[in-house]
Amino acid sequence: MKTRIYLLAALGLFSVSLPAKDYLVSTGNTSLLLTVEKGEKPKFQYYGSRISPADIQSVYDSGLAFNADSYPVFGLNTAGERAMAVTHADGNMSLNLAVEEVRQYADDEGEITEICMKDKVYPFCVKQCFKAYKESDIISTWVEAENMGKKPVTLYRFASAFLPVRRGENWLTHFHGHWGAESTMEEEKLTNGQKVISNKDGLVNTETDNPSFMISLDGKPQEESGQVFGGTLAWTGNYLIKMDLRNTQFNVIAGINEETSHYQLEAKEKFVTPEFAMTYSSCGKGGISRAFHRWARKYKLHGGDELHDILLNSWEGVYLKVNQESMEEMMKDFSALGGELFVMDDGWFGNKYPRNRTDCALGDWEVCKEKLPEGIEGLLKSAEKYGIKFGLWIEPEMANTKSELFDKHPDWIMRVANRSLSTGRGGTQVVLDLTNPEVQDHVFGVVDKLMTQYPEISYMKWDDNCWLMDYGSSFLPKDKQSHLYIDYHRGLNKVLERIRAKYPDLVLQACAGGGGRVNYGMLPYFNEFWTSDDTDALQRIYLQWGISNFYPAIAMAAHVSADKNHQTGRTLPLKFRFDVAMSGRLGMEMQPKDMTDKDKDFARRAIAAYKEIRPVVQLGDLYRLVSPYDNKGVSSLMYATEDKSRAVFFAYKTDHFINMTVPFVRMSGLDPGRNYRITDLTPVRADKPCPLDGKVISGKVLKEEGIALSKLLASEYASLALELRAVE
Repeated sequence: MKTRIYLLAALGLFSVSLPAKDYLVSTGNTSLLLTVEKGEKPKFQYYGSRISPADIQSVYDSGLAFNADSYPVFGLNTAGERAMAVTHADGNMSLNLAVEEVRQYADDEGEITEICMKDKVYPFCVKQCFKAYKESDIISTWVEAENMGKKPVTLYRFASAFLPVRRGENWLTHFHGHWGAESTMEEEKLTNGQKVISNKDGLVNTETDNPSFMISLDGKPQEESGQVFGGTLAWTGNYLIKMDLRNTQFNVIAGINEETSHYQLEAKEKFVTPEFAMTYSSCGKGGISRAFHRWARKYKLHGGDELHDILLNSWEGVYLKVNQESMEEMMKDFSALGGELFVMDDGWFGNKYPRNRTDCALGDWEVCKEKLPEGIEGLLKSAEKYGIKFGLWIEPEMANTKSELFDKHPDWIMRVANRSLSTGRGGTQVVLDLTNPEVQDHVFGVVDKLMTQYPEISYMKWDDNCWLMDYGSSFLPKDKQSHLYIDYHRGLNKVLERIRAKYPDLVLQACAGGGGRVNYGMLPYFNEFWTSDDTDALQRIYLQWGISNFYPAIAMAAHVSADKNHQTGRTLPLKFRFDVAMSGRLGMEMQPKDMTDKDKDFARRAIAAYKEIRPVVQLGDLYRLVSPYDNKGVSSLMYATEDKSRAVFFAYKTDHFINMTVPFVRMSGLDPGRNYRITDLTPVRADKPCPLDGKVISGKVLKEEGIALSKLLASEYASLALELRAVE
């Protein structure tokens, strides 16, 4: 019977009766096992390497089964953490859920298992869902709560996932930071008690912490060995991820942060939690990352299989001093370097309140006639003249109190009644109330109007330089103000869905004061994200290393900045800056006219080289080799095609001392049965590549023994970018 049930699921049939108890949810390399019986609570039994129906009994016999409630609820036997807590209309605060039925079926993306539960007394239902994505090792889970009664039910806790984890020498890998230092990787041994990763900023939910983490099951986490669990919450707003460890028990609870967000569920209304996506790897953190990258490119990143252009963003070149002449000059210079796309950043809009400072004009998305007398039309003509694409910056969810929008629609601003209005950047920035459908129409209209007038625009950078400051909505009724954190993001998603339906080919970058919106709730609508406002190449090694654990290189905007970095003041070689940026989606964030002829020559060669290796970096598998966090004086990573016929290797010297030990670096992403010809992609002088250039070396030596970097990285801030091609 177990085998029959499993095969029905694989065939995509729409319902399954319940005489059998075991249900497998499997990907190519992982399996999740549930025990489900009508009238009882569903049980979570196993999650790990893929098993077949014939292996199920072995899970029980070997003692591996958890036999834990798959979605524990509050009210009866209340000790410990719970996934859901409600209050019914009569004041009863308990739930007692029992299985009604199980449905298993397939959609275009994968195979779905739905466990339908109903309270034994109250007309309240919960559907727990699991989805195994095709051609991926990702399984996601979420719940749908439905009030089948005639009176409201209040939700006080509503987790997307409640998962048991095998207790052992568990280590946590997570990512936190601040503006300019986002996604800093931290690793720590988990001890008894609770570890919480959370966010309460309302809008900018990944600047301080990212809703992504890994848990090792067998000691300190390694890149290419060891058992690791990885998960991320696909949500754009406040979140709460809690690790609850009690001697022999370990549970992970993940979902929307319910603090100040209790939700009144009306009669016949359904509440759907965000997806929590997870995978398991028996080959270390690298296996987790590669699984998430493949899943992202196929399912969770708009246009994830389309190569991204090399762009120049105007911000660090001119800041707000945008004008027709400077924009055309930057386009001309960038085109001569081989660039493909020019993006005009902040400063191009506003007439009553010209955008000369950051304290005005947000909301007034009309071209500043004083700065751009020829308008967007003139800039598009310049782009066409120089053979490049054109894009621009917007911040459509925001306004300034010095703006025509604020003058006309003060009721569109989020604010608390009877309180002074809080403001952000420039002392005037405020947030538009996206719970309001009129505001949603306005935000959609920002993009729609620009694209209707100027359909040649190919790219928009969508920024958010503010958190949700004042918790109040003039649109939401008094008894539903606590919905604000949730309904804002529902409104935002509606806007983004409309944009994508009408403009599927428009490239969108998600930015939020840098890397404040790098999450899988936002990315299905965006092609890429701005990793950080910090463009210092040395610090970028750390930033991009952290981001790479869950997010693919094709989405990671990485820009070459000026000789003296604008954030840190550090001066770094141009080759080092290019080699770091080439490990993501290459771009530039500088003023080309300030470059020397020698630097321009190097930039042309580096950009041409990146175009050759772009498919490998943007669509290949990542292998992190030497972590900058290990303090070995170097950092190294590589990308390889799935068939391992091509690879790109990067190495950076991060410290410089006399007679320092520089480690050999083993290239994990290669096939030991092949030989590889090496090409130096970015020599400082075209006629003087590094000593490895042109050499043919066996994959076995490169993978198992590595290369000696001591002479290759001899100087301060030395770096390497090498291409490897299999020799047939």
